[in-house]
Amino acid sequence: MLSKLTRKQQGFTLIELLIVVAIIGIIAALLVPNFIDALQKAKQKRTVADERDWGVAAMSWLTDEVGAAAAGANTTVNLADWTGNSSLSAINSALVPRYIQKSPEFDGWKNSFQYELDIDNPLAERVMIVGSGGRDGDLSGLTGTLTVGSFDPTDYDQDILWADGFFLRWPERTTQ
Repeated sequence: MLSKLTRKQQGFTLIELLIVVAIIGIIAALLVPNFIDALQKAKQKRTVADERDWGVAAMSWLTDEVGAAAAGANTTVNLADWTGNSSLSAINSALVPRYIQKSPEFDGWKNSFQYELDIDNPLAERVMIVGSGGRDGDLSGLTGTLTVGSFDPTDYDQDILWADGFFLRWPERTTQ
C-alpha cells in the first residue's frame, strides 16, 4: 500500500489528452472563420487603397493636362463603352514616375486590375476608370448605366470601381 502512495504518476492519461485536444479544436473552430474573414477584408482594403492611389495620380495628370478637373460630378456613369483593357504600358508612360511610382497591376486577390485612361482626349466625358472584380475577379457584368453606391463589405465578390475622381462601387457598412 505504501508503495502505491510513493510511486509518482508518469505522463498524462488518455482522457486528459483527449480533453485538451477537444478544447483546442473548439478554439480553432471559433477562430479560423474570423481569421479567414480578416484576410479577405485586408485584400479588399488593399484593393480600395490601390485604386485610390492610382486615381489620385490620374487626377493629378488630368489637372496638369487640362488645368482643372471636376471630381464626382455625376451620380450615374454609363459603362456601355468601357472596355477596361487600356494598355498598362501606355498608362504608365503618362503617369510613371511623375504622378505615381508604379501603377498597381493586381488587386488584393491577385486578379488583374482593368484600366482605362484616355490619354489622347483628356476632355472626354469619362477620362479614367480602374476596376477590380473582387474576389471572383469577374467584371463582365458591368454594362450600361451604373448607379453609384456602396455595398455590404462582407460580400467580397462585389466589383470595386473608381472613375473620374470618385468611387462608383465601394465597400461600406450599409446597416447599423
